[in-house]
Amino acid sequence: MSGPGWQEELRQRLIERNARESAYANVIEQYRRLAQQATLLKERNQSLLKAVGSVRANPSSSTVIVGGEDNPVRAAYTASLESQVSSLRDEMAALYKTQGQNAQRLLAMNETLREKEEALRIESEHLRRATEELNILRTKVNQHSELMGEKERAMQILHDELATAELELGQLQLRNESLMKDNASLLQRWLDSKNLEAERLNEANLFYDQIAEMKAAAGLRQPRSTETIESGNGHLNGINRGSLGGSSTGPLTEEVAPQTPNG
Repeated sequence: MSGPGWQEELRQRLIERNARESAYANVIEQYRRLAQQATLLKERNQSLLKAVGSVRANPSSSTVIVGGEDNPVRAAYTASLESQVSSLRDEMAALYKTQGQNAQRLLAMNETLREKEEALRIESEHLRRATEELNILRTKVNQHSELMGEKERAMQILHDELATAELELGQLQLRNESLMKDNASLLQRWLDSKNLEAERLNEANLFYDQIAEMKAAAGLRQPRSTETIESGNGHLNGINRGSLGGSSTGPLTEEVAPQTPNG
């Protein structure tokens, strides 16, 4: 895992500095080897020149013993080769050393790469889990949105039904008030008709009483007229008694109790 911001910035700057400083490392190494080879060749040339000079100073030695061990040219050539072999051995040792350092660096870089890959794997796993959680949350949000939409539609339907019910209730209240007014009007008319009927019945009873008094006053003085009157009164009495239901003579003082038009 990476450290804080300032440590990461410092590491990036060190990497950039190393990259700048090692940009010409190969060129410098080649020039160093070239200088080393030039130095070896120069020393070899000098040895050969010395050997040639010694041969020129003592020509008899070179002519007598050409292949002997005391030949200065061969000795100089051998010394030059030994110096070259020694230089190559030093260079090979340096190469082995560099190879060991590179192997150590390769191991360190492999370890770092393994750590980075492990960290990347962990981060990928975290990212996968976060993506799955995000998808789950998005699904839940969509479900909640659909549920809220359904609830809003249901609330709108309930509001419409409530408004319709309130309108019907208002109409029923108006109808009830109208029916109450009609009922009161019908009840008053029914009471008026009953009172009028009672008054008419009282008048009929009063007229009947008057006829009865006139009959009693006439006596036997006018039998035929009396019979005529009695026959007429009998007919009227039958009518009145039929209408009154066999009530006794005298004024009707019946009080009509308030009732509904249905009884």
